[in-house]
Amino acid sequence: MKNQFTQTMLFCCTNLYLLTSNHAIAEDNLPQKYNNTHIETITVTGVKQAYKGDFATLETPQSELIIDDKLLQYTGAQGLTQALDLSASVARQNNFGGLWNSFAIRGFVGDENLPSNYLVNGFNAGRGFGGARDLSGIEAVEVLKGPRAALLGRGEPGGTINLITKRPTFETSGSLNFSAGSFNTYRADIDYTTTASQNIAMRLVGFYEDADSFRDTIETNKQGLSPSVTWQINDKNQLTYALEYSHQSTPFDRGITAVNGNLNALPISRFLGEPGDGPMEADVLGHQLEFQRKISQHWNLLAGFSYRDTNLEGFATENGFYGGRQFLQRDGKHLTRFRRYRDYNANHQAFRVEANGSFFTGHIQHRLIAGLDTDDFKNDQVFLRARGSAIDDTQPIENERIRLATTNQIINVFNPIYGAYILPVPSPNTDQLEHQKSQGLFIQDQLSLTDKLDIRIGARIDKYQQTLNNRALDNRSTYTDTHISPQLGIVYKTTESFSWYAVYGENFRPLSGATDENNLEPNQSQSTETGVKFLLNGGQLEANVAIFKVAQSNISTVDDDFNATAIGEAESQGFEFDLNGYITDTLSIWASYSLIKAETKNTFKDPNFGTEIPAGADLLNIPKNQFTLQLIQEVSLNEKTLSLIGGVTYVDKRNGFFSDQTFKLPSYSTFRLAAQYEVSNFLKISAEIRNAFDKKYYTNSFADVWVQPGAPRNARLSTTFRF
Repeated sequence: MKNQFTQTMLFCCTNLYLLTSNHAIAEDNLPQKYNNTHIETITVTGVKQAYKGDFATLETPQSELIIDDKLLQYTGAQGLTQALDLSASVARQNNFGGLWNSFAIRGFVGDENLPSNYLVNGFNAGRGFGGARDLSGIEAVEVLKGPRAALLGRGEPGGTINLITKRPTFETSGSLNFSAGSFNTYRADIDYTTTASQNIAMRLVGFYEDADSFRDTIETNKQGLSPSVTWQINDKNQLTYALEYSHQSTPFDRGITAVNGNLNALPISRFLGEPGDGPMEADVLGHQLEFQRKISQHWNLLAGFSYRDTNLEGFATENGFYGGRQFLQRDGKHLTRFRRYRDYNANHQAFRVEANGSFFTGHIQHRLIAGLDTDDFKNDQVFLRARGSAIDDTQPIENERIRLATTNQIINVFNPIYGAYILPVPSPNTDQLEHQKSQGLFIQDQLSLTDKLDIRIGARIDKYQQTLNNRALDNRSTYTDTHISPQLGIVYKTTESFSWYAVYGENFRPLSGATDENNLEPNQSQSTETGVKFLLNGGQLEANVAIFKVAQSNISTVDDDFNATAIGEAESQGFEFDLNGYITDTLSIWASYSLIKAETKNTFKDPNFGTEIPAGADLLNIPKNQFTLQLIQEVSLNEKTLSLIGGVTYVDKRNGFFSDQTFKLPSYSTFRLAAQYEVSNFLKISAEIRNAFDKKYYTNSFADVWVQPGAPRNARLSTTFRF
């Protein structure tokens, strides 16, 4: 992969140099008023988003939240997790030691053994092993709530996240950003776009970050590049190519342990792994190619192909669970750990083609989206493990601790001594390749029956196949199925600024590890939603109020013999309120609130621990109440814009261990203060303080021994140069 990246980047950089070396950068290209975006965007004729069609906010019978580049800059979000905190409908989940993004939408999460899936320009991109997603190169983050399978195919029950990348614009401009912050965090970003000719434009976006952490011994280094090229072939045809490269190096960090249920027993800085394991390495190399054709005034054709390789590799010493091998439950001081080696590789390919447009039958207008796509995902996992012996409870505590100290990698949680023992060599545990393939046909028609009433009808049929090659057992098995995903929606627009909507949809997600032998039928969900959308302040302020219910079935579980089965059922229902836009010409607001009850509906076993989970049990990491508010006041200082920003995030208490419903993560509120000042047309300075009141809090957990603490009070200062 690295050799392939080197060759590709040499090609891109060489061509970028040749295209720009003789191109003068004129001062006239700079925007007259800095609008808190890196680059003034010029829309290229014919650019459209896949699976979207042309629908205004009040015409869409589903709740959607669009976090644009301007808001991302105001809120200082640099990673996907920070961006998703702006939606109260999204809750953080176990992030795999900081190595991937995991989130629940409307109470439901996907496969806990894979990162949460998200889309990039409509292409599946989140299931690989490329590390936590950085927002460099991202123009907007779309939170598409509710089931989307009628168009997108396989997906998560509560909704879909789609990232829109920055594309070339047909003028020359750019920016350099340098920032420094707490925990020795240093970062540089570049965003540069230029034209090679009247119909070819290029853009280069990249970043480099080096940082320590509030966590002991943790150091992170990451970098990425996202070059892209747009060829406006003529007034009807356009071709865009984008490359994605990133590399991350960071130690695997499971967080802190609750000592006998007490989360406050250890400082949030306490690292319980082994620095001698070194960092985990995560790499991404991806390509996207998109072709758009304007067939006529009312019809467009979109076709695209995506290819993405990801890799995650390295050692980690991790906190062991309470049970027969955990010594912490005996003396309350010494933690048993196990060591793992992972070499995870994923290859993801996708192709799609669609036509969208409008036509009339009598007085009824039809807005149609129809097409086909394919998806090919290979998940290759090699996993080694070294864990100690079972504890003999009949022996004296101190004698048993000494006997097991080395084999069980015991560490004193109150006075850790790293490197006390030779790190054990892990033995083979998992060696398998899972291959998931699907082909889908989709169609959606929104009929405008009157000037006020729209009906949306959609359906998709997917044929998919899963092949599991268990190399460790020399066993190969398959699972095939065909699934239909329908959707029905209605929109009634009472005025030019108010509409009511309702929607029903079904969703499905194939379960990893499904074979014809275990008959793990896909996870399925049915969702209903009704709400109102309205515009205020002359359309400058948008709001959405919704109530919803999502029922999920075929959740993966185990039977009495610990064989995989899919009999779990769960339900999520709640209320949402989103408000964003300008209250006045200089005061803007972003507010998001959710009230969610997510619980099991039948008794089944936790597949990780075999513990029986009763009906009515709370799902993991789902707060009942969640709220975020951002206020931005723009004032004039020396005839330049000063933006004063204040934000607060509230997260209710949550279940922190699915198999132990008594273990809860406490509620918390964090505050952010920031300011951005436009010194000149060429220079902007920004400063921010996160967690201003230094609140001790915990963002997510998987169990009582894997709890992720949030960062204490921290600050960042940055400078942006535009040219």
